[in-house]
Amino acid sequence: MPKTMRLPDAEALCVALADAMRGHVDPAATALVGIHTGGVWVAERLHAALGLKIPPGSINVSFYRDDYSQRGLHSNAKASQIPFDVDGAHIVIVDDVLYTGRTIRAAMNELFDYGRPAKIELAVLTDRGGRELPITPSFCPHSQSLPAAQMLALERADDGRLSFKLMEK
Repeated sequence: MPKTMRLPDAEALCVALADAMRGHVDPAATALVGIHTGGVWVAERLHAALGLKIPPGSINVSFYRDDYSQRGLHSNAKASQIPFDVDGAHIVIVDDVLYTGRTIRAAMNELFDYGRPAKIELAVLTDRGGRELPITPSFCPHSQSLPAAQMLALERADDGRLSFKLMEK
């Protein structure tokens, strides 16, 4: 009988991620950019927990993905919003799950269309392994290996609580 996989506690990971970042980010000079959709939810949490002054941005990497011609655009795609000057900024890209690294590469490509940041870091709730590009998170409170046929999806309940769901691809 297969062993049941224990899913990470997304709420606890948000707290752990904020704790890991505290002391490494300047509340007056650090900007967060969440990747739609789960990364935006996590960025909102981090922004409040860290008391950051610069409003968080959100980014939709759909047009920048290297598999856009195969995947196309999701019907509920939201526009990117970067409410600060990217030139010379310290930016932390925020996502829920790090997998191949291709989404992060796409996010960096889009950020450079807005300007030239002084520094880009990466914060994720969990790293599921399976990297295809040399991308490593600066802040990551959890790692968990998953088979290629499975994925972790972050969900947000009506009350705002975050949780992970295991899905088959």
